[in-house]
Amino acid sequence: MAEHEHVRVVVVGSGFGGLGAAVRLRREGITDFVVLERAASVGGTWRDNSYPGCACDVPSHLYSFSFAPYPDWPRAFSGQEHIRAYLEHVTDVFHLRPHLRFNSEVKKMTWDGERLRWDIETSSGALSADVVVSATGPLSDPKTPDIPGLDSFPGEVFHSARWNHDYDLRGKRVAVVGTGASAIQIVPAIQPRVGRLTLFQRTPPWVMPRADRAISGAERALHRALPFTTRARRGLLWGIRELQVQAFTKHPEELGFVERLAKRNMAHAIKDPALRARLTPDYRIGCKRILLSNTYYPALAQPNVDVVTSGLSEVRGSTLVAADGTETEVDAIVFGTGFHVTDMPIADRVVGAEGKTLAEAWTGGMEALRGASAAGFPNWMTIIGPNTGLGNSSMILMIESQLNYMADYLRQLDVLGGEAALDARPGAVRAWNRRVQERMERTVWNTGGCTSWYLDASGRNTTVWPGTTTEFRRATRRVDLGEYDVVRPSAEPARGVPAEKAVSAEKGADKGPREEVSA
Repeated sequence: MAEHEHVRVVVVGSGFGGLGAAVRLRREGITDFVVLERAASVGGTWRDNSYPGCACDVPSHLYSFSFAPYPDWPRAFSGQEHIRAYLEHVTDVFHLRPHLRFNSEVKKMTWDGERLRWDIETSSGALSADVVVSATGPLSDPKTPDIPGLDSFPGEVFHSARWNHDYDLRGKRVAVVGTGASAIQIVPAIQPRVGRLTLFQRTPPWVMPRADRAISGAERALHRALPFTTRARRGLLWGIRELQVQAFTKHPEELGFVERLAKRNMAHAIKDPALRARLTPDYRIGCKRILLSNTYYPALAQPNVDVVTSGLSEVRGSTLVAADGTETEVDAIVFGTGFHVTDMPIADRVVGAEGKTLAEAWTGGMEALRGASAAGFPNWMTIIGPNTGLGNSSMILMIESQLNYMADYLRQLDVLGGEAALDARPGAVRAWNRRVQERMERTVWNTGGCTSWYLDASGRNTTVWPGTTTEFRRATRRVDLGEYDVVRPSAEPARGVPAEKAVSAEKGADKGPREEVSA
């Protein structure tokens, strides 16, 4: 990498968000960009998570780009290796490799108000860019709890997202800490191999059957011969999930029927009433993500599995002590304890116009205009930003909506002409987030009686989108210039000049329609 390379756009991350941004940039005719990736290959979370049993809980044909349909998915719910291969496929089909910079972890990004650019320090050198698109994703940095005595544990310790494939679990006494989406896949995958498995369950999840099956050769041949059938399949999967949204966002009481189905699913596999009671959640289904598995409950019913209904609180040598005092001797600990979602580490590395980091700006909780733009951080956008997560559908739908917004953002910069940047107005950011949080109040994620990773340290839901994917696409269809200030080169970049007025004065452009969060 050149010492002072300058590009129009830097994309950070090469998972779905980063690769999608790269494809969209090329389709917009923009080739002056690079994709910075800290690892040695593309894939993001689907590269990092390679634990036994790793698979997606969204159907394959919906968990793929609309502009890159794939007729050859082998299963209804594809495994990690197939999704990672799909991302490599997208990289090659859209000729993205010349833009990739591997082993280039971002150390710091600093806004230069005089030159209207981002100065970026990476592990492989320095560069600058007019615009930064951060696509690091919320599931990229593993979160391991600070357990007293863990450092002195004599056995093997690793997180599900950093699986040690060199460690042989056969015959070992293994503790799995956590009961999230990763843990419920790991437990049944390793249970037949280990000597004894102890699951530390702080909160039981709601688990529904997973309608997985192999996709037949005939189906795949049909999708190859008639591409519209792939689109139709995707559309059907999308439509079903759109119809489900109101139960999560407006009428949580309607989820009672789903709750009964989940209890029936548990009763079918767990015959022991005492164990069944320990595995039954005390919160409304949907408050935490509903998990899908046909093998989790049967694995827990096996004689070599113990369920400790308490969190891990201390490690004494090779003895694990639960909060309820239960002691367990183990040879290895696997943490399935999630990621830094509401406190993304990348935020500590982004320094905005006022000299504050994004983490400092977000001290009271993450906020971004339409999930993309943070006030005080000109020409910086995030993919899968605050309140863009989903509880029941495919994040690819949200990513593609944000790519629409990114594309129009760059068009608006072209309209402004010369050296210019757009900075989200603080009032617009507050108004957007106020409306989002007002809608959030009646959702199952806020009213269901649970504590989830959707909530930040203050209990505010800064993660999930409280509406349909259609609503979000409408809200991000184009950039509303009234929500931004225009920034021109100066020693102290000034706020207070609405972008819409600047464009009107300089280019005679009309102000675009304002998109609101619909109630």
